[in-house]
Amino acid sequence: MPQLNPSPWFLILVFSWLIFLTVIPPKILAYEFNNEPTTTNTEKSKPEPWNWPWH
Repeated sequence: MPQLNPSPWFLILVFSWLIFLTVIPPKILAYEFNNEPTTTNTEKSKPEPWNWPWH
């Protein structure tokens, strides 16, 4: 049963992770957002009462 021999599969696993960790992060970090987030006001606005006619 050759699948129980970890020797070639472990090397493939290590090399694939090295490729993933060297190729993918720069591509993700180079991504630019279309809209820059804006800061909102920290002041709480006072809610206005509702003037609904109940009759």
